[in-house]
Amino acid sequence: MNELNKISLQILSGGKGILAADESTGTMTKRLESVNVPSNEKNRLSFRKALFSSESMKNCIGGVILYDETIKQTDGSKSITELINENGAVAGIKVDTGAKTLSGSPEEKITEGLDGLRERLKEYYKLGARFTKWRGVYNISETYPSKLCIHSNAHALARYASLVQECGMVPIVEPEVLMDGDHSADVCYKKTSEVIKRCFEELVIHKVDLSGVILKPNMILDGAKSKKKINSEEVADLTLKCLNESVPKEIPGIAFLSGGQSEVQATENLNLINKKNNTNFIMTYSYGRALQQGALKYWSKNIEDITGTQKVFNHRANMCSLAAKGKWSKELELQN
Repeated sequence: MNELNKISLQILSGGKGILAADESTGTMTKRLESVNVPSNEKNRLSFRKALFSSESMKNCIGGVILYDETIKQTDGSKSITELINENGAVAGIKVDTGAKTLSGSPEEKITEGLDGLRERLKEYYKLGARFTKWRGVYNISETYPSKLCIHSNAHALARYASLVQECGMVPIVEPEVLMDGDHSADVCYKKTSEVIKRCFEELVIHKVDLSGVILKPNMILDGAKSKKKINSEEVADLTLKCLNESVPKEIPGIAFLSGGQSEVQATENLNLINKKNNTNFIMTYSYGRALQQGALKYWSKNIEDITGTQKVFNHRANMCSLAAKGKWSKELELQN
């Protein structure tokens, strides 16, 4: 077993998942302002530190994705990566620089950040990061995602992954087919399958070691504006069908993004995916809002109440961890 595979399994195994705390300063400002908390470096660190030092970090969180500002911060005498490591989790870092307009298809996006990436990766490694994240985004409509968008983002994801492994870190490959739109789940299934297959074709071309890659895909869902809504059983069936057909067996695990789902919805869908899991893949979570939103709302009422904030976060993380084992239930959900 190679070192990258070991890191991947440390992050994903035993019902653990990933806390996506990699919101950019702009995104975090919107989150804080939405709960009437001023966005400054102190407050951003205070909220994140409350999560990183919570009890559930030991049993529920295998990895934490950080943002450039956060990975360089300290908690008094120790760095943020040291705080995360002390709880048995692995520190990771978002390394793309965002989705920009795709030349040739202005309604679509291409993720940028390859320029200077090799040098930035070396710096992040020294700061304690052992895995990374890069997100490609794809719209769904009658004409999108276009072949240009699918191929361009897959190529960028593969170049990124190759550089990350060269630096001794595990790349999270995140091709997100967005929920925006009125499309059906069947259309989402078709488009997501096409996107994922193309990503792995490029990863193979770029000689990326698939046993040291974590896939972070969307679940198969109806569009947010769709009039027809499938149930969680159907979400699980279509998601598993898509992954069975699209993902090479060398991949150690899959960590789903929540993609706009509510906290409970993302948990319930993950639980059913694991109950029905007919693959060899670990199926777990890499959630941002679906892990943090309840804790953020509680914290915003009294930012000095760290214990209460951690209690809310611990419950949510425990529910996600149970779902990663197929052991979550609505009864347990209500025991908070």
